[in-house]
Amino acid sequence: MDQQQPRLGARTAPGAWRGLALIAAGVATAVAAVIAAVLAVVFTATLAVIGLMGAALVAVASLAFRARRAGRPPKGEADLIEARHMGGHSWVAYGWDQGGR
Repeated sequence: MDQQQPRLGARTAPGAWRGLALIAAGVATAVAAVIAAVLAVVFTATLAVIGLMGAALVAVASLAFRARRAGRPPKGEADLIEARHMGGHSWVAYGWDQGGR
């Protein structure tokens, strides 16, 4: 009878390396869990920073719009000009020739 050669990938000793393989699988699983936990913390911190930056942007924009509104005259007074009474029936008007600027 011919003696058969073992196939590639076939187990030569099924129980000899099984314990070591289980330990290696456990270590690999633990390392993967630690890496996943670190990535979760990093991504959570990233989202927190993005949220803080967004809140700061909204706050600065609201302050800018409030300052912009404070510099404008009220709606009804945009087309008024300044006039001063000089006495009697005399008035002097200022700003009528500037075109609302």
